[in-house]
Amino acid sequence: MDIFVAALLPMAVVFIMFSLGLGLTPADFARIAQRPRAFCIGALNQIVMLPLIAFGIILGFGFTGETAVGLMILAACPGGATSNVITKLANWDVALSVTLTAAFSLTCVITVPLVLTFAVTYFMRTEAPEIDITSTAITAFLLTALPITVGVALRAFTPKAAAVIDPPVSMAATLLFIAVIAGAIASNWQIVRDNFASLGLGLIAMVAVVSFVSFALSRWLQATDREAKTISVETGVQNGALALAIAGLLVPDGPIFNAYAVPAALYGVVWLGSALPAFLLLARAGNT
Repeated sequence: MDIFVAALLPMAVVFIMFSLGLGLTPADFARIAQRPRAFCIGALNQIVMLPLIAFGIILGFGFTGETAVGLMILAACPGGATSNVITKLANWDVALSVTLTAAFSLTCVITVPLVLTFAVTYFMRTEAPEIDITSTAITAFLLTALPITVGVALRAFTPKAAAVIDPPVSMAATLLFIAVIAGAIASNWQIVRDNFASLGLGLIAMVAVVSFVSFALSRWLQATDREAKTISVETGVQNGALALAIAGLLVPDGPIFNAYAVPAALYGVVWLGSALPAFLLLARAGNT
């Protein structure tokens, strides 16, 4: 099963990012210039506020070592495509949601290596693994920026074909993501069960605090109600598959599901069991 997860994980992340790019047009990125305030508020929440809250949660719950690093990796990853679906269901700002997801998936080539380097240095100290920044950045580029770019290019040059394959590709990407998370959990069920009691509450707290503070901060910075809700969901949803892939880099020639990957795998359980129903209820309330 570990071999299954290791082989499927990079392919799943690439496919998910490609499906995201396939639904984008160059005009989506032009919205950044048209709506700089909303985008900058989203960037502040995702790139600055989210890692800071994750750091506070780690200190508050007393997490150390690989667990702390794994949580910081998760916080450094961009939002998942699920946030776009929730935003659409709630009739919030879909254009802003898609733009933020795509933009931060591209910029994670820079942000993930920086947060990762800080995390292993601060929490691992003398036991910190050697981090190859260049290799990590290249890996992040190959897993995120490149497939998104390919998807955008395909949509730009063959719009009719892209429109036809977009729905099944999006569905396949979602199923592939579920398969990866389920495979990682199933193949390491004992590890997941042993860590859920101590780590699960911290993950629930992180999602709840991040979502609430993100909304409040957005409103305080004069974002509209729809924009603030969109930014809150975007900041509260993380790309767990990408976090698993990044965690696997920290143990060369080791299992893809290592101690650093436990928070990302547990996040899938927490997300499906608590955060997703909460967001869906919020989305339903937004339509009434």
